[in-house]
Parts: sequence; C-alpha cells; structure tokens
Amino acid sequence: MSILVYTESENGKFKKAALEVVSYAKAVADQMGTSVTAVAFNADNAETLGNYGASKVLLVKDEGLKVFNAKKYAAALEAAAKNEESKVVVVSASANSKYLAPLLAVGLDAGYVSNVVAAPSNVSPFTVKHSAFTNKAFANTEITTAIKVIGLSNNSFGLVESEGNASIEDFSPSIPESGVKVESVDKATDKVSIADAEIVVSGGRGLKGPENWGMIEELAEVLGAATACSKPVSDLGWRPHGEHVGQTGKPVASNLYIAIGISGAIQHLAGINSSKVKVVINTDPEAPFFKAADYGIVGDAFEVVPKLIEKLKAFKAANA
Repeated sequence: MSILVYTESENGKFKKAALEVVSYAKAVADQMGTSVTAVAFNADNAETLGNYGASKVLLVKDEGLKVFNAKKYAAALEAAAKNEESKVVVVSASANSKYLAPLLAVGLDAGYVSNVVAAPSNVSPFTVKHSAFTNKAFANTEITTAIKVIGLSNNSFGLVESEGNASIEDFSPSIPESGVKVESVDKATDKVSIADAEIVVSGGRGLKGPENWGMIEELAEVLGAATACSKPVSDLGWRPHGEHVGQTGKPVASNLYIAIGISGAIQHLAGINSSKVKVVINTDPEAPFFKAADYGIVGDAFEVVPKLIEKLKAFKAANA
C-alpha cells in the first residue's frame, strides 16, 4: 500500500518537479508508515529517484509513450495504483499533470486536490493545505475518498535528499488507444523552461519593442533564468505565445520573478502569485504590480537593467 508518484521526464531525464514530488511523497509515506513507489516513462537513471525517497520504480518502456498523452499516461498510472494498492497518488502542478490528474481521479474514483503547498496536517482525516482564489488565499481541505490524488505546487516543498536505494521493475500495463495522435512536437532546447525555472525574468510593453529584448535575455542568462512575457507582448507578436505567463498563459511558481515594464494587470498577477519573491522594475510608481511586489524599483528599465546586469556579472566574477 505504497504512495504512488508520477515522475515527469523529458528526453529520458527527470525534471526537477519529478524529484520534488518524490520528496513530498516520502514525507507523506513517513506520516502513514509506508513507502514510495514511483512511475517513470522511458526514463534513464531511474535509480536516482531512490536518492529522494522512492523505494521502488515502475519503469514503463514504450515507444508509443515517448510523447505525452494524457489518456494513455492516466491509464498507466491507474493500473500502477491498482497494482500497488496505493491510497495516495502524487503528481506535480505541470500542465501535463493538470491534464491527466482529473482523468486519473475519475478512473480511481478518487478525490483530487490541486495546488497543494505542504505535507498533510493530518492523515486521519486526510487534510491538505492548498492555494485558492488564484493564489490569494489558502484552504485546508479534507479528502474523504478511499483514494486521494494530490497535485503538488511547484517549488512549494523543495528537494529533500534521502538515503536509500530504489529497486527497478519493468511495468507493462495494458493501455487503450486514446483516439489522439501527436504528429510532431516543436520545443526550444537551448533555454531554461518556465515550468522548471527557479528564476523567471519577464518583460512587458514597457520595453517598447522586440528589438529591445536582448537585455531581458542577457539578464536571464546571467541569472540562469527562464524568459517570459506579459499577454500584450505575445499578442503583439514580440515574443512567442509559449513565453506568455499569467492566468490565461503559463502559471509561474518560481523562487524569484522579475517583472520589467509590466504594469501588473490582475490576470497577470493571478498567474505569478505563487512565486516566492517578486521584483518589479517600472517607471510608473502607481503601477498595480508594486502592490504585489516584495521589492520595487521605480526607474527606466533601459537604465536599471544594464546596471543590474553589470553588477551581477561583477559579483559572479568575484565569487567564481
């Protein structure tokens, strides 16, 4: 009756979120006096999950599952949960997990709580804390179903290394056809993804045009950050829609979010409120973003950002 975990990977490598959900599941398993079983799809070095608390890894090797398919992945996880008699299943808060989690919950007749930010305050009754109202509040919710599905918010629990070894077992569940076929996938391979980034540097219309995006990319490079943008910027075609963050774009739960030339519309704030530290650079002292920011700089981005880059480079050189 182990805790089951879906561990996401890309090109055979585990994402940071995969290690975080295993760390979280280990904490839950310790509370419940059980162990952690991870499910991995076509992943390399599956044994590394043992370093974060997994005692067993069910490795699904299937060429047809190299590209994510919510229905197929949910079916495989459902089979794994039944095989392991798992009463708790943990997934991340990625876009993929948010697609498959409801399907998995229906298949298991389970209660599902998303945006969970902490280990259960109680396991009998099973009670979890999660963000609500577009991250403006927290709720403590009791899950009363026999099986529970938990969606863990990114960067909410952190990575916790654990001494232990994970046994690897091949797992070949019967997976029905989903009726969906992916013809091709185009991805940027030379940048930090927004979903996995601990730091995000985001720009808005205050940058005045796509020709000025070089300083955003340079700042991101110095910080090892992902680049992002506001909705108007992507709508204008200055940046690809894949970089649009906010309530109608990609949600961000980074440790540091730097907003440059973004006024802070409510839809944008709703999508980035889970970030732990928010820094704003804007010429308008009345910009709504300043009310949500932890740190604010009232100034011209074309003056502030180059100086910030210069100082960061000097700091890195002195501490190399």
